Amino acid sequence: MPSGRAELVESLRTPDDLPIPPNTLDEMRRDLARLALVREQIKAIKQARLKRLEQAQQTEPNAMVRLLASVLGVGVETADMLVQEVLSRNLRDRRAVARYAGLTGAPDESGSKRREKGLAKTGNPRVRRGLIQLAWRFLLFQKDSDLVQWFRDRTEGAKGARKTKMIVALARKLLIALWRMVTTGEVPRGVVLRQAV
Repeated sequence: MPSGRAELVESLRTPDDLPIPPNTLDEMRRDLARLALVREQIKAIKQARLKRLEQAQQTEPNAMVRLLASVLGVGVETADMLVQEVLSRNLRDRRAVARYAGLTGAPDESGSKRREKGLAKTGNPRVRRGLIQLAWRFLLFQKDSDLVQWFRDRTEGAKGARKTKMIVALARKLLIALWRMVTTGEVPRGVVLRQAV
């Protein structure tokens, strides 16, 4: 455990300005040691993934991962998940891509009545969760992109429920834009790219 954290733990006091009980201090030290171990393991996993990506031949999936990871806000883990789960599949059009991810609506039709029941949730749940998280990150890292402007125009002043529904729509649009990017090379308008990954 880094010495700065150890010193901080040793200097902690209770709200009554008493020393922290010894058992509690021991537990905090063990928690900090576990946290340090987990951080080291995550760092090792990331480095191993980057090394494999650098050493891999320029096969189509690896080229797709590199291209997606060049988008500011998209990490190597997210790019790899999207390529392995969706984008390397031979899907015929944008609707098939959105359906595979489970980001389409579930209509309820009965006679002349038609209503939406929400997300179909028949697609890949891992991809759906990852894309919704990516959509939120996209709002932070790609503020000037057309996709983010589209979202902001529709949610200006909106409350939580409206934004939650619209983030799913943004995730669907983002997936389709990324699919076009890896299949045709068309970078979505306004999207900022990193230097070489």
